[in-house]
Amino acid sequence: MRIGIDARFYGSVGKGLGRYTQKLIENLEKISTPYGNQYFIFLRKENWEEYQPLNKNFTKVLADIPWYSLREQVIFPRILRKLNLDLVHFPHFNVPYFFSGKFVVTIHDLILFHFPTRRASTLSPLFYRLKLAAYKIVIRNAVKHAKAILAVSEHTKKDILKHFKINPDKVFVTCEAVDLLPAIPSDLPRQEVLKKYGIMKPYILYVGNAYPHKNLDVLATAFREVTRKHPLLKLVLVGKEDYFYRRLKKFVSEGKIKNIVFADFVSDNHLPIFYQEAQAYVFPSLYEGFGLPPLEAMCEDTPVICSNSSCLPEILGEAAHYFDPKATGEIAEAIEKVLIDTELKEKLIAAGRKQVKKYNWEEMTRQTLKIYETE
Repeated sequence: MRIGIDARFYGSVGKGLGRYTQKLIENLEKISTPYGNQYFIFLRKENWEEYQPLNKNFTKVLADIPWYSLREQVIFPRILRKLNLDLVHFPHFNVPYFFSGKFVVTIHDLILFHFPTRRASTLSPLFYRLKLAAYKIVIRNAVKHAKAILAVSEHTKKDILKHFKINPDKVFVTCEAVDLLPAIPSDLPRQEVLKKYGIMKPYILYVGNAYPHKNLDVLATAFREVTRKHPLLKLVLVGKEDYFYRRLKKFVSEGKIKNIVFADFVSDNHLPIFYQEAQAYVFPSLYEGFGLPPLEAMCEDTPVICSNSSCLPEILGEAAHYFDPKATGEIAEAIEKVLIDTELKEKLIAAGRKQVKKYNWEEMTRQTLKIYETE
């Protein structure tokens, strides 16, 4: 087969989607035989050098087309058609509306169906409504015409079937996996690294963005209750400062909530220290398609305190201590419980080590390849 993969999200430029696309391609290269499928990897100029094929069955193709653009709808299908492909894999919902070839699509979540709110965007109300309408048109088209739909969790599969009238047999669950962070050099002074970011122990940790569905304003409110019993405890928030983090900072300042540290961006070389020195990792999200951040914490032996919403109990199993993300009192109680209960803490760490082993990029890739060859 001649298979195209839309890798315009490939690598660091595409964040979570970039990692998914990168791991899929790397593992396809690993398991491909010399006389197997031919793969055409579509990249933009900004990630062209980031991917270098290691397998002769893989060929790079320049498709310098911005995501979610008019050119994506009109020009990208022309580029795809020129290569006479048997199948194209779009690793995100943004399948060009006018692409008439055979394709499979990965749906990571349906977040805009659950949180169609202006708070989640910096656009004006008019442009946000237009964006939302376009999103729904594009994703409905993708789901309707895909030969197969890859969902990253059972929860996401159920969500897809709830929102779209399609044959359940064409939706397949192919779970993502978690990457190990770099090992900490023995000569790297841990306390000096934390001090560089303005952090003093003890602290609990959150790593991720500050989009509204991440629920960090409610976490901050709950944390104020925790500090009444633990006045030295800090809440460290790791995430590159942007519009949403600035809005959260304003919320914290106006609410006079103390002991919250905004660490901004932290490199992968330093991040393991943040996890390993934390009392716990807390994840208050209202909605996730898979939930990689708490699994990353488990890889570093950090006990996880987590929302019981969406896919999270499915993905994390018994390796997290759960709470209702809308109940500030319950969040505070869950944090307090893990802080003081040493036995629970050790149980969560041990369960976390087992849980992360359930997810494997190579296994995900083999499942995906089987779908390619079946469709």
